[in-house]
Amino acid sequence: MMFRKLAVIAAFALAVPALSGCVSMAIGAAATGGVAVAEERSVGTVVDDFTINVAVNESLFNFNESLFQDVSVDVTEGRVLLTGKVPEPDDRVDAVRLAWQADGVKEVINEIQVTDTGGIESYLTDVRISNELRADLLFDGGVSSINYNVETVGGIVYLSGIAQSQAELDLVIDHARTISGVKEVISHVRIKSA
Repeated sequence: MMFRKLAVIAAFALAVPALSGCVSMAIGAAATGGVAVAEERSVGTVVDDFTINVAVNESLFNFNESLFQDVSVDVTEGRVLLTGKVPEPDDRVDAVRLAWQADGVKEVINEIQVTDTGGIESYLTDVRISNELRADLLFDGGVSSINYNVETVGGIVYLSGIAQSQAELDLVIDHARTISGVKEVISHVRIKSA
């Protein structure tokens, strides 16, 4: 989770100076548009979700670096999914409060676990599970993998995003359930409206 957080902060740090020039902004919009073409979300929604993600991560970092390291943020259509492990119940409350402060947030889904168990072995198992599932989805022709976010915490797989159909979502869930070490699959995926 820490490496992912650092990547978000690095992207934000690189994007801020670039946003001051029209040419740089056009290039960034074109890159975002390239991703959005393959996604169910519009270019505007992709940009809005990225902006919300950066804002929530920045708030977590400014509030408490440990909270920033312990909590993962995924945003789809203004729906913020918070996952991770924190040592105290108040940490969950703080993370949710900070997420709601970002402009454009429509919903906050709190899947943060309060526990002091885990360690590096648990973390590496979670990373393996997430990576294995992402690879399975990428190579399954029946799944539009770009529309899914995958987080694993303590062997629990959390899914968010937009499914093309219930059949596609069922396929994604089946993939997750067959991976060694998965204890449970929790879906916050929205089915695409016709």
